[in-house]
Amino acid sequence: MLAQTPPMGWNSWNTFGHLINEQVIREIADAMVDLGLRDAGYEYVVIDDCWSLYERDENDRLVPDPEKFPSGMKALSDYVHSKGLKFGMYSCAGCMTCARRPGSFDHEYLDAQTFADWGVDFLKYDFCYVPKHVDGPSLYRRMSMALKATGREILFSACNWGSDEVEKWIRSTGAHMYRSTGDICDNPQSYIDISTSQIDKLAYSAPGCYNDIDMLICGMGGKGNVGAGGCTPVQYKSHFALWCLYQSPLMIGADIRNIDEETLALLKNKELLSILNDPEARTAAFIRGGDRRSFVKVLANNELLIALFNFTDQGDGMTFVDLTEVGVPSFSGYGLSGYEIFTGEKTGLIKDYLKVDVPAYDCKLYRMKLQKI
Repeated sequence: MLAQTPPMGWNSWNTFGHLINEQVIREIADAMVDLGLRDAGYEYVVIDDCWSLYERDENDRLVPDPEKFPSGMKALSDYVHSKGLKFGMYSCAGCMTCARRPGSFDHEYLDAQTFADWGVDFLKYDFCYVPKHVDGPSLYRRMSMALKATGREILFSACNWGSDEVEKWIRSTGAHMYRSTGDICDNPQSYIDISTSQIDKLAYSAPGCYNDIDMLICGMGGKGNVGAGGCTPVQYKSHFALWCLYQSPLMIGADIRNIDEETLALLKNKELLSILNDPEARTAAFIRGGDRRSFVKVLANNELLIALFNFTDQGDGMTFVDLTEVGVPSFSGYGLSGYEIFTGEKTGLIKDYLKVDVPAYDCKLYRMKLQKI
């Protein structure tokens, strides 16, 4: 089964936008291997919009832009596969893509076979220029069936930005992941707003179909196609921790050919990735808070994660979590003990409240176990 855990990889859009070509994709594939990202679980290399010509060929097939991809998509796919990675491409449910290239509407089965012939393993499917008389579920189901008809195993990534209560029907279409948000920008308010918008949708993410809250901005530094001021390393840390906590697919958006060591270590953080890929795949639950928020997530092996975030520029003030809120009332005879995953600092036995000072824009995540008092 595809998407047993949240899909992980790299996507071209955040950094490159329309400025993509086969040399960039080859170099990204090389970097995925050389930097250890493939071995950390990032397996898909995905080309987003703007890869094709503006017109189909005489057989009505999509045509890669020969100036950008002179060797063709099959050769590029073969190269990505030779690195032990999987190859992803982009299309759209409408008559045109968001960048006004040919969309797949009424060409779903032809385009799906074209992608399969090229060795595509992942299809991101956008929702621009969609005819008004056809609804989203019908269009996503149509492409899902078209992909299945090819006989090739292709992960189907739906992207309608959260329209039409997508979380309530998208799983039935056969999609393996679905965008539930607008586009992310490289600044802290963007990832904070996205995380806020998803609090009431946390339960709509599970093996086989994960809630995709957009690509990562970690390490972009205000550069690239969605650069909008950038974030500090601490803010990127909180952004990445949120995405792992929310069980979102992780698609790196930075130019990893020039990535800094701190960001690389964050993207490969084994503790955070183990939370993302926890065997029980249980969604997090929001406990409470406004600018200072707390979450709880049940993990495998009788463990519990308590996650605390400070979304302000003020570092003073304690964040409190009443153990009753996470299912351990005082009369139970139990408390919690564990450690903070970034520092390794042990908590000792917590009997009633977890009281933590979380610095500005930072986060603290505690992996805990029940302990008899």
